[in-house]
Amino acid sequence: MSTPDLLYTEAEEDLRAAVRSLLTDHCPPAAVLSRAESGRAYDGALWRALGADMGAAGLLVPDKLGGQGATAREAAVVMEELGRAVAPVPYLTSAVLAVGALLGCDTGQDAVARLLGALAEGRTVGALAVPLSTAPGAPGAPGAPGATVRADGDGALSGQVSGVAGAAGADVLLVPAAGADGYGLYAVETAETSVSVEPLTSLDLTRPLAAVTLTGAPARRLAGDDRAGAAIGRALLTGAGLLASEQLGVAEWCLTETVRHTKERHQFGRPVGSFQALKHRMAALWLELVQARATARYAADALATDSPDTPVAVAVAQAHCAQVAVHAAEECVQLHGGIGMTWEHPAHLYLKRAKSDEIALGTPGRHRQTLAGLVDLAAPTG
Repeated sequence: MSTPDLLYTEAEEDLRAAVRSLLTDHCPPAAVLSRAESGRAYDGALWRALGADMGAAGLLVPDKLGGQGATAREAAVVMEELGRAVAPVPYLTSAVLAVGALLGCDTGQDAVARLLGALAEGRTVGALAVPLSTAPGAPGAPGAPGATVRADGDGALSGQVSGVAGAAGADVLLVPAAGADGYGLYAVETAETSVSVEPLTSLDLTRPLAAVTLTGAPARRLAGDDRAGAAIGRALLTGAGLLASEQLGVAEWCLTETVRHTKERHQFGRPVGSFQALKHRMAALWLELVQARATARYAADALATDSPDTPVAVAVAQAHCAQVAVHAAEECVQLHGGIGMTWEHPAHLYLKRAKSDEIALGTPGRHRQTLAGLVDLAAPTG
């Protein structure tokens, strides 16, 4: 088995530079703060520029289906930059989770191919209708969450799913449902009057959650019992693996901003960053961040190469990166002193994103439990 390459390629660095430039121009902290306070879900103009104009929405979609034909490594670079900017765009929910679920279906099927093409172009926004807290390998059909929605004999769906990320701004929902024909994955247009998307109060205002209620909603069956479970399971695994890169980006911004602030903030005639206690805290955080980058890159490379170690790599990355992001955000707030506690400073946005990401697609404890099972390590008892 070849050794994974954790270094960034020239093409990946070029992609990073392009995405960072776009976010610097269109998504400065002041703009994110203003949008969060206004209660608006997503920045539509930014998503068009990133997803459609730059083509990021179709990175994981093969070129023959209208996408860019890239891999999870490139998508991970985008996720890092989105984490650095806490950008209010549906990249994780549409370009990763929804696209990932569709790629697990029969892409030769016209309905699947058309929907993939529309998502890749960025003109349609999708969302996988499962709670954001759902971890890969949750109980239910193989590799997929259990269905809370039922399909009747005509294919109409009824039921409710709560805590769905990206539903508020989505054009189409990919809904796992059970019925007489077994477990399946269905596409439902949010414009249907039988579909209700009710926003929920969420900690992270830049990634809102919603409750989806279906009342006899017309739906297209995209995959049956033979493929739906595996497709959704793979999408959740990919999402969890790439979420580690977003958490890395959050941690990087927090450390960079904290170092900058402590260099400029003076007390007793010297920069507070020169105090030994603060230098030790930031050095320790830098070491955590380096480790987080290694685990996130390993997960992205494993996904890109379809390595048999992918489940292990994703579990390791999530178990570690989630907690590093939270720690970095907490240190950022505290080491900024009084200003770090205010709504005027963006530090709270990063803390909320880090805490929200910590329970998204499985908690660190859940991933450690998964890892123990994968490596045949018995959990402690008593």
